[in-house]
Amino acid sequence: MAVDTPPRASRTDVAVGHAPRSEPPLGLRSRLFRLEAKAAPYLYISPFFLLFVAFGLFPLVWTAWISLNDFKLGTPMVFVGLENYRWLFASPEFYNSLWRTITIGILSTVPQLMLALGLAHLLNYQMVVRNFFRISMLMPYATSVAASTLVFAQLFGRDNGFFNWVLSWVGIDAVDWRNGDLTAQIAIAVIVTWRWTGYNALIYLAGMQSISQDLYEAAALDGASKWQQFRHVTLPGLRPTILFTVVVSTIGATQLFGEPLLFGNGQANGGALGQYQTLGLFMYQQGWDYFELGRAATIAWVTFVLVVGLVLLNTGIARWRTRDRKAVR
Repeated sequence: MAVDTPPRASRTDVAVGHAPRSEPPLGLRSRLFRLEAKAAPYLYISPFFLLFVAFGLFPLVWTAWISLNDFKLGTPMVFVGLENYRWLFASPEFYNSLWRTITIGILSTVPQLMLALGLAHLLNYQMVVRNFFRISMLMPYATSVAASTLVFAQLFGRDNGFFNWVLSWVGIDAVDWRNGDLTAQIAIAVIVTWRWTGYNALIYLAGMQSISQDLYEAAALDGASKWQQFRHVTLPGLRPTILFTVVVSTIGATQLFGEPLLFGNGQANGGALGQYQTLGLFMYQQGWDYFELGRAATIAWVTFVLVVGLVLLNTGIARWRTRDRKAVR
């Protein structure tokens, strides 16, 4: 049952003891002003969501629909349900590319983030031409994937490569980096590490500069060394930044495509034995070498689910460790 609310009295009427007066009705201009105040935030953020629906959500849904069809270029789609997913999970090439993606991701992500953390710690000190070193850190990131991969492919050459020349100084025979299993993955991991270490170092440096200097001064007064300050002040303060870089690097490692493709001279098979065929290369091979777009869409969706799962796993582990440390304190 609806209850009528009595008109509120103004403060002036109550203060002077007059009888309460009802508020005058709002005019059209006031109503438009209130409507504008309520609708303006939604209008301001609507371009992002419109673009996301057009270029993010719709391709995602359309790819999911293609993955349920047998679709080749120039032919009509034929609905086959989950047949492409059955083929994918029974394919040895899929598990090979998944394993190569994981190993190359670990070989590139772990050294990359550790080097970035160390470089950021050094750049955080007062030193001469500090800005020059900070800007130089972005140069590998600004270099194109094609240029950096082609240069490193020459450096990892079997006959006249720079790295084999260095190894010959200590009596090690020339290594066939491209055709070896682990050596090819190490070479690609080095390329990825070289490109992204500086980028992550600048992110860590920004995080370090947001830590209060009072904490460092208090630690120094307590007799803490530089290493102890790094462990007990810098690392705890950088925990959210480290989580961010781990998540971004994990996503990048899962989508690795350009470096292994160019390292293999444009071949999507990832080497004679598929020793560096990542999920991105496997998807490209199915879509543009074999023209099996339905299967390529299936690989894309499985990769997407894998990325979401890894991100949730990283976030869950980080929150669990944070809660565990708070409980210890």
